[in-house]
Amino acid sequence: QVQLVESGGGLVQAGGSLRLSCAASGRTVSDYTMGWFRQAPGKEREFVAAINRSGGTTIYADSVKGRFTISRDNAKNTVYLQMNSLKPEDTATYYCSAAAIFTATKASYGYWGQGTQVTVSS
Repeated sequence: QVQLVESGGGLVQAGGSLRLSCAASGRTVSDYTMGWFRQAPGKEREFVAAINRSGGTTIYADSVKGRFTISRDNAKNTVYLQMNSLKPEDTATYYCSAAAIFTATKASYGYWGQGTQVTVSS
């Protein structure tokens, strides 16, 4: 079992930056692929980014590629999502998640945080 708590969300103007953090407790995050997903009002939860156990491999949704960077510090049991050049369409609740395999498939993620709100104003 792993418990995940996100932080770092907030209100930012278009073009700005935010860094989300996900602190894990229980089992160590190095046992898991870690992912970030987001859900806007009235929409399905969608994949944003994932990073494998060692941090050596990452994947991104096309919509965030080149703007967002996922990273992890296994010693601190923490995963990050650096978000640059934010757009109003990035507005959503962002969720941290953990999976046993390296994947972008939402159904493979068995552990979820409570989410943190990101709002980008135009």
